[in-house]
Amino acid sequence: MQSQREYVLRTVEERGVRFVQLWFTDVLGTPKSFSITPAELENALDEGMTFDGSAIDGFSRVQESDVLAKPDPKTFQILPLGVGRQDGSVSSVARVFCDILNLDGSPFEGCPRHVLRRALERARARGFAFYAAPEIEYFYFADGDGSLTPKPLDGGSYFELTVADLSSDLRKRTVLTLEDMGIPVEYAQHEDAPSQHEIDLRYTDALTMADTIMTVRLVVKEIASERGVYASFMPKPLSGVQGSGMHTHFSLFEGEKNVFSDDGDEHGLSTLGRHFIAGVLEHAPEITAVTNQWVNSYKRLVAGYEAPIYVSWAYNNRSALIRVPIAKKGRPESTRIEYRSPDPACNPYLAFALVLAAGLRGMEKGYELQPEASSNLFLLTPEELASEGIRPLPKSLADALQVMERSELVAETLGEHVFEWFLRNKRAEWEAYTREVTPYEISRYLPSL
Repeated sequence: MQSQREYVLRTVEERGVRFVQLWFTDVLGTPKSFSITPAELENALDEGMTFDGSAIDGFSRVQESDVLAKPDPKTFQILPLGVGRQDGSVSSVARVFCDILNLDGSPFEGCPRHVLRRALERARARGFAFYAAPEIEYFYFADGDGSLTPKPLDGGSYFELTVADLSSDLRKRTVLTLEDMGIPVEYAQHEDAPSQHEIDLRYTDALTMADTIMTVRLVVKEIASERGVYASFMPKPLSGVQGSGMHTHFSLFEGEKNVFSDDGDEHGLSTLGRHFIAGVLEHAPEITAVTNQWVNSYKRLVAGYEAPIYVSWAYNNRSALIRVPIAKKGRPESTRIEYRSPDPACNPYLAFALVLAAGLRGMEKGYELQPEASSNLFLLTPEELASEGIRPLPKSLADALQVMERSELVAETLGEHVFEWFLRNKRAEWEAYTREVTPYEISRYLPSL
């Protein structure tokens, strides 16, 4: 049988690929790449390509700068025309995701893909495979120049069937492009806010899905850019309307069996599934700095805009942090949890690794699941919430970092390199934010004080 490596080399030759882009991300999830010619591809697949890691945020220090980008041949993909070609070239271009290695071939501790691989290997050692299916929300705007008043392209709302317009055309072209790349889309629709859209991806293993999210964000932005507009995954770009989330459905399998499923349970949820949910809830405040890693992320996590703000779960309560959708009749394999706090600007490799680690901790230690939140949590008083043992999520990046810093689970899952760099970087972001005088303060205080 032809190996994946041989398939890549043969495809590059037969399709006349002129450049192969090596893709990877920094610790914050910012996409990075450099290109090689087909003549270098075989060496890259076998040994990796050396580059200066000190130039990448969260990677190496200057005195230990060189690292290797080792392509993962399973991620090889010919890019559709227009995607990944910043120079406007029409030559055939391919991309492949890379693992970052030290020069001796060992995994580089600053590589987010390695963080997720390590978490998945821990699950695999127990016989488990972890799957994810995100609902990715984003906005289209007339420009992305940092204007204080971003201009939406449409005034539609949730599920609205608008007449042909630019934003619906962009969404349709994006879905078709993703399908051409072998990325299956389950749903695509207009979301609640003006010019807000959503693309839901069909579930696959968590590592493939993290790679896919990085690809989707690039494709969405580049197709918008072709038409002279801007797509943004900023969590809360507009005041007074809901922000963009990335509700993600997770499931855990042992062979062909869905670990979360139990036909004997009234709701089809297994004991292990309950322990997994309890683990995620127990550690949710600790992982929030990663699932919601920007100052702006916490403008979305406020009451009144459908985003979760309390550590809670329910079967059919969208104010809860974790929702357990009812499995389709006769399809126990569809049992899953929906984690509702992440936003589409997070680093999916780190976020998925932490959700998995928290859930497995709950299973290993037999955490008991708190009662289901059956009422609208946004309507309860602080006293009522406290009486039910319901805690809030962190209310700011600063709060989230304080909780994260004390977390043994987060430190162990991310590894010392990523854990310490992430905390330093995010504290610097918060400090810079606290020094800024915002337009809100000027308009509210300047005339009267």
